[in-house]
Amino acid sequence: MSTVQARPAPDERRWKALGVCLAAGFISLLDTSIVNVALPSLERGLGASEAVQSWVVSGYALTFGLALVPAGRLGDMRGRRQAFLIGLALFTVASLACGLAASPTWLVVFRLIQGTAAGMVAPQTSGLIQQMFPGDERAKAFGVLGTVIGVSTAAGPLVGGLLIDAVGTDDGWRWVFFVNLPIGVAAFVAGLRLLPRLPVAGKHEEFDLFGVLLLGAGVFALMLPLVQEQQWTGREKWALVPVALALLGAFWAWERRQGVLGRAPLVDLALFSLRSFTLGALISLTYFAGFTTVFFLYALYLQNGLGYSALASGLTVLPFAVASAIGAAIGGRLVVRHGRKLVVIGLGGVALGLLGVVAAMELAPGRNLGWASALPLLVGGIGSGMTVSPNTTLTLTRVPVNRAGAAGGVLQTGQRVGSAAGIAVVGSVYFAHLANHGRTDTAMQLGLLSSVAIILVALVLAVADLRDRKSGPEPDLAGEPAGWGREEDGTAEPVRPGS
Repeated sequence: MSTVQARPAPDERRWKALGVCLAAGFISLLDTSIVNVALPSLERGLGASEAVQSWVVSGYALTFGLALVPAGRLGDMRGRRQAFLIGLALFTVASLACGLAASPTWLVVFRLIQGTAAGMVAPQTSGLIQQMFPGDERAKAFGVLGTVIGVSTAAGPLVGGLLIDAVGTDDGWRWVFFVNLPIGVAAFVAGLRLLPRLPVAGKHEEFDLFGVLLLGAGVFALMLPLVQEQQWTGREKWALVPVALALLGAFWAWERRQGVLGRAPLVDLALFSLRSFTLGALISLTYFAGFTTVFFLYALYLQNGLGYSALASGLTVLPFAVASAIGAAIGGRLVVRHGRKLVVIGLGGVALGLLGVVAAMELAPGRNLGWASALPLLVGGIGSGMTVSPNTTLTLTRVPVNRAGAAGGVLQTGQRVGSAAGIAVVGSVYFAHLANHGRTDTAMQLGLLSSVAIILVALVLAVADLRDRKSGPEPDLAGEPAGWGREEDGTAEPVRPGS
């Protein structure tokens, strides 16, 4: 059987196509945090109860996480361009429907659909990068993707605050969703013209439907008590965790059986034999558990505790968002040379920045906190950019192209589970102290210290990985190990720089 080598698009079109992917990724990740500052507007303008507000935030994360791996595998098998465009179109239409929702119930329904569409888009981006970019270019492209992941999450509160301040609290929440429309339509039109029609490796593979059901049920059972931690007050909800572990164990056994029988699995378990992928996914899961929580708590504390407006709350985290972009740009340029060292430095910077915010709350309590926390947030933002961007590159750059969508889905599923777990754990610390003692300042400080503790776990993992690498060669980010490369008709061929 002859090997058919995929021909990358010309440089100019390749980078423009990446811009389309990043625009779609930006709005889908922006929606994980932009809604946080709009919750008071939702309550006032739509009469949304606390339960509805919770589902507007957590329902999106839930369906986002459920869709990632199956959608990534479908893209691997049937074509990433088509899967990307379908997901983007559905996301844009769902955003319009959310903005036009006439009742809280319909808003929750459309928000669940929007999250599913976001989960369809996200893994195609990493898969398309694998397919379009060889060697050093791939590392640079993943570096830009890491920038978008970090900045979009951090920029959500600011964008939401600007929109609500401009439109007003009664209808401001609608524009939190409407803002996706011009970007979504423009990206879809550009995608039709720019996204390459690359050969598909898995056209004749059978889709692992039973694997999808097992994984979906396991992720659902794991995430549901996490995202509903504040609403379901009883301990019975945690009975779903062992159920989730059993389902995920069954999924692992099923996928091994698929491999033994020579069938195409939903997730190729050989991916976890790559140290860069396994450690990177664990670091990503742990970091997002600490990182995402900060913005959730900070928005609550500034608006409910200190009386900040939505705009002022968003402006307070502006230093973090800007610094994240700077840190990611630095990390993207240096990751090939320095590897995991950048992640260690970045995680240390984030922990230091958050500890600085805790200190600022002591030194400048009350409404002066916004100014006092600017420098610590700047330090934390640079650290975040130097964490997310290099870690994304190191985790995905050695993944085989014909499994890139599913691998990207696994990575981002970990991020979504980590975010939900972090909000559940750190949120419980915050709300428990608030309920028992009523001191918002102390509750916020304890919440931030809990986030720092989680981030330090990610730092320990990164340091352990760095120490292991000293006894063996560093990964060759410019190339790929033998047997791991483009697969167009089932035969692998390594990808080398300039191929």
